[in-house]
Formats: sequence, structure tokens, C-alpha cells
Amino acid sequence: MEEGIALYRRYLQGDGAALEALVARYSDALVRFAYCLLKDAYAAEDAAEDAFVALIVKKRTFSDDTNLRAYLYKTVRNRCIDLIRRERKRIPSPEFSEDPVLLAERRERNAILYAAMQKLPAQYGDVLYLVFLEGFRPEEAARILRRTKKQTYNLIARAKAALKEILAGQGVNYENL
Repeated sequence: MEEGIALYRRYLQGDGAALEALVARYSDALVRFAYCLLKDAYAAEDAAEDAFVALIVKKRTFSDDTNLRAYLYKTVRNRCIDLIRRERKRIPSPEFSEDPVLLAERRERNAILYAAMQKLPAQYGDVLYLVFLEGFRPEEAARILRRTKKQTYNLIARAKAALKEILAGQGVNYENL
């Protein structure tokens, strides 16, 4: 039996350390694999994390001859494909003819925003992530966060003000972001 399957079975029996060992064993390679497909470090980490979440949520049963590593790679690949398809829907065509300088600037801007968002309280970061990075409408974000629409709109306003303050404190011209 593959060691990954053995670790996963131990996790299903209540051994939390087995899950940590499983993540430690596969996560770096899965992130690198996802990065090769997405060219975005943050999205790659999310895709790899989603593979482990799928294991936790679905509580699959694998046979002894199953290759857990292959299952994780397949799950990450499918998640990357979903992210690429979603991104294509958001970005107007002809995305492939976009200026490489503009692409680099967008990636740099996203990295600055993501780093600043990490400094926000969790509820602010969550609502900004859903609305501005994932493209959910505020009403959809309200359902996801289990808040009213009014609470969500207030959170967005407060989160934007807090983010603006953090960026200004770092000397970043937030008007251009």
C-alpha cells in the first residue's frame, strides 16, 4: 500500500498529525505543478489547497493499489483548468495579445494588493477577496459569508477604507490600483 494512502486512512481514523504529514509530503510539489499551469503563485497555492480540502470534505475511500499522489495531481489539474476557464470568461478576448508589460504590471499590482489584504482583519479580507478578486457580486458574497446585503456593503466600504490606509502607509499610490 502506498504511504500516502496509509496516511490518509490514519487521518480518517482521527489522526490529525497524519493529515499534516500528508500535506507536508505533497503540498510543495502540487503548488509547483499548479504554478506551471496558472503562472500565479497565489492561485497555485489555492489550487493545491483545494485538493486537500477535497480529501477532507469528501472522505473518499481508496483501494490499496490507488496512487494518492496521482489523485492529488489530477484534482489540482482540474482545479487549475476551472480557474483558467473562469479567468477567460472575466477577461475580454483577445487576452493572448495583451501587452506583456501590462500583464507584468497587473501581476505586480495583484501581489501588492494581496500582501496588503493579508494585514486586514479576516472579515475584511474575505469580503474583498470574494468581491474584487473572485468577481462575486456583493449579494452573492453576502450569501457566502452568511451576512445581510447591508452588512456586506458596509464591510466592503470599511475594508476598502482600511486597505487604502494600509497602502498609503506603505507609500503605495492606491489610486492607480
